Amino acid sequence: MWSLVTALVVAAGLVGVVLWQHSYAMDEQRVSIRQGGHTLNGVLATPKEGRKRHGLVVYVHGDGPVDATHDDGYKPLWEANAKAGYASLSWDKPGVAGAPGNWLGQSMDDRADETAAAIAWARARPDIDGDRIGLWGVSQAGWVLPKVAAKTPVSFVIAVSPAINWLQQGRYNLLAELRADGASAARTNEAIARSDTTRRLLERRATFEEYVKAMGGDADGMTADRWGFISKNHTSDATQDLRALRGVPVLLALAGHDINVDTADTERIYREVLDAGGALTAEQYPDATHSLLKQSIEQSDLKITLTAIFSPRSLFADGFLEGQRQFLEDLDRGGNATP
Repeated sequence: MWSLVTALVVAAGLVGVVLWQHSYAMDEQRVSIRQGGHTLNGVLATPKEGRKRHGLVVYVHGDGPVDATHDDGYKPLWEANAKAGYASLSWDKPGVAGAPGNWLGQSMDDRADETAAAIAWARARPDIDGDRIGLWGVSQAGWVLPKVAAKTPVSFVIAVSPAINWLQQGRYNLLAELRADGASAARTNEAIARSDTTRRLLERRATFEEYVKAMGGDADGMTADRWGFISKNHTSDATQDLRALRGVPVLLALAGHDINVDTADTERIYREVLDAGGALTAEQYPDATHSLLKQSIEQSDLKITLTAIFSPRSLFADGFLEGQRQFLEDLDRGGNATP
């Protein structure tokens, strides 16, 4: 009997810890945003503090079928924004969580149009300060963020592990993963040859059926929709588009263990294009992976699961959440004001 009582007390305590850890200092509401003939299913998270109007961070997802909260993974970030007095806006990708459409049918320009429509919607709200709206984006969003800034004014950008050139990133990622796996020279050469074949197929706008045939009938997880998405976007390069961010305060967050993006190349190009305006802040997180999670946690599925349940804020690299909050607070104090 006492063992049962003890077990119940422990279980109740664990439940309490989980509920407490997943209670964030912000209010959330589901919103619908019209974009042309489509509807974006979104979430608006606002600070609990008493201001009538808030600045806004608009979220631009990376690759993959991401919902508005990124399976709740965005919430610690939204809380950091709320502590700085900023709301956060995000939405389900088309075809995700019941949203209409198919995100694999989008180009980077389509994604930029979608984001610009969300900003226009936010500017019409009485609780959002239209002069304090900026962007947050990760990875693939690196091709979207400057396109948005070319379409509509933004007050700031937080770029997390942003990509520069699609094909170069793909080759970097391939070689980095092979090194991490300890691949043999033969396996590496085979993977490079396969990658080169894929590039040639993309250059001549080959169909999915031609791709499968060239791969000897082994699609290796590639689908027709995914092939169409890659075909539409493989020439993406942010270098020239980044000029739209000149003079805009930019926080560039880079990870020390990024096998997806060549962070040294990303920082070099951001500095070459943006540093003249003096509005670029680059922060390095040596213990982080591509998603700015702690490497020690991301390496273990068990650690990721347990940390996400019992201490979700601890998933992120030390200083990342605080750095984002500080960046936003400095904006309001004029520390990163647009020239």
